[in-house]
Amino acid sequence: MKDYIIINPLDNVAVVLRPFSKGEKLENVVLLEDIPQAHKVALRDIRNGEDVMKYGSPIGHATVDIKAGEHVHTHNVATNLDDVISYSYNPKYPDVLGYKSDRKVEVYERSTGEYGIRNELWVIQTVGCVSGMAKDMIEHFKEKYGTEGIDGIYTFQHPFGCSQMGSDLELTRTLLQDMVKHPNAGGVLVLGLGCEENLVSTFRETLGAYDATRTRFLIAQEVEDEVEEGTKLLKELYDQMKNDRRVTKPLSVLRIGLKCGGSDGMSGITANPLLGRFSDFLSINGATTVLGEVPEMFGAEKLLMARAKDAKTFEKIVDLINEFKLYFKNHNQVIYDNPSPGNKKGGITTLEDKSLGCTQKAGSAIVQDVLKMGERIRVNGLNLLCTPGNDLIATTTLGCSGCQMVLFTTGRGTPFGGFIPTVKIATNTALANKKSNWIDFNAGDLVDKKSMDELLEDFIDLLCDIASEKKQTKNEENNFREISIFKDGVVL
Repeated sequence: MKDYIIINPLDNVAVVLRPFSKGEKLENVVLLEDIPQAHKVALRDIRNGEDVMKYGSPIGHATVDIKAGEHVHTHNVATNLDDVISYSYNPKYPDVLGYKSDRKVEVYERSTGEYGIRNELWVIQTVGCVSGMAKDMIEHFKEKYGTEGIDGIYTFQHPFGCSQMGSDLELTRTLLQDMVKHPNAGGVLVLGLGCEENLVSTFRETLGAYDATRTRFLIAQEVEDEVEEGTKLLKELYDQMKNDRRVTKPLSVLRIGLKCGGSDGMSGITANPLLGRFSDFLSINGATTVLGEVPEMFGAEKLLMARAKDAKTFEKIVDLINEFKLYFKNHNQVIYDNPSPGNKKGGITTLEDKSLGCTQKAGSAIVQDVLKMGERIRVNGLNLLCTPGNDLIATTTLGCSGCQMVLFTTGRGTPFGGFIPTVKIATNTALANKKSNWIDFNAGDLVDKKSMDELLEDFIDLLCDIASEKKQTKNEENNFREISIFKDGVVL
C-alpha cells in the first residue's frame, strides 16, 4: 500500500494515505507534527499569501508562513474565491479515456421510449398531508394482493404541495410530475387531498405527455373510503405491470447521476476519479451521466466551462454558476463558505479543495447540456444539473431529471437512499469494512491493491448487475427510499 500521494507534479503538498507521526520522513521532508490520514503536508516552505497547490491547481493561499513538513489545513489556509465573476469561453478538450464495449443490460422498455432499471408501483403524493393514507393503501394492497411479479410498491413522503406559492409551488409540482413519468415506475397512482394548492386537476392538466394506461389519479376528499378506492386503482396498475419483462439493450440506454457527500481527503484520489473514468466510459458508449451540486463546482467551474461543446453551452454553465451564487447572496450568505465539519475532519480544507475533487466525477468528456432544476435529460453524454449540495435534495433532483440510479461517493458514510437506486462508493477501505451495511463498492482498493483499470472493470460489472437487477443496492436492501424537494420562498 502507498503511504502518500502527490496528485500533480505542480503540487506543493502531499496527501498522506495513513496517519504519519512527527519525525517520519516523506519525500525527504521530515514531518514537524503528526498528520492525520487523508490530510495534507507541505513538501516545501510555503510563504504567507502563496498559493497552496493540489490537483495542479490552487486550493487557497497560506495565511501564515508554512514550513516544509507542517500540517496544511484550515488553521493556515484560506480560500481564494470571492463573489460573482465574469468568465470567457476558452475551449480545451482533454483526452477521454475509455473504450467501446459490447456489454448489455436488461431493462424495462416503456411506451414513452425511455428505459427503466426497476419495475416498481408508486404512489406519488401531491401534498404532504396524505402520507398516512398512502402508507395505508400500500399496506392494504400488499396484504390483499402481494407484490409477486414486480419490484415492490412504494410511496415517498414530503411536506409540500400546500402553503406554497410562486416558484416553490411550481417546482414542487414539476418534480413530482417528473417522478410520475420516471421509467423505473411501471405504474403510478397520483394521490391528492382535494383542497391543496397543488390540486390534482391542475397537476394532471400540466403533466404533459405521459402513459395514461399506467397512471391513475385519486382525490381523497371525493370518495367515501380512500384506502379501498386507492387499493382498487393500484390493482388495475399491478395487473398490467406484473407482466412486464426485461429486454436486452446496449449501455447507451443508461442515465446515471453523479453525487458525493461526506467527503474526505481520499475522495479526490479514489472514488471521484473512479466515477470520472466510469462517466467517460459511458459517454464513449453513448450513455448519459449527470453531475449536480453546483456549489461544489465553485472553484473548479472553469475546468467544466472549457469543456462546453459550444459557446451556447458555455453560457448556460456561466448562468448555472452565477445564478446559484446570487441565490446565496439573496439570502445574505457567504458564497464560498468552508466545507462541513465532517469534510474538514476528513482532510478537506477549502471549497476549492472540495470542488476540484468533486468535479473529477465528471471525468474528461465534453459537457453536452445544462439542465435547470426540474428539467429532464434531452441529450446523451455528460450533462450538468442545477442542484444544491444537500445529499437528499440533489439525489431527488437527479432522479427527477431521468436518471435511473445515482452513484454516491463518500468518505464518511451515510445510510440514506433516494427514490431510485443509490450506489454508495467508499473512498477508503476502513469505511467500506466498518459500514458494509451501507457501502456497495470500495474505491479504497485503488490505493490498497488494484490499478484504476482493474477497479473500473469491477465497477462496470457491478453497475451492469445493478441495472439488470442481478444485484440490489444497499439502500434497496435496507428499504431506505426518500425524497426531498428544494424550496426557496416563504411557507404560508
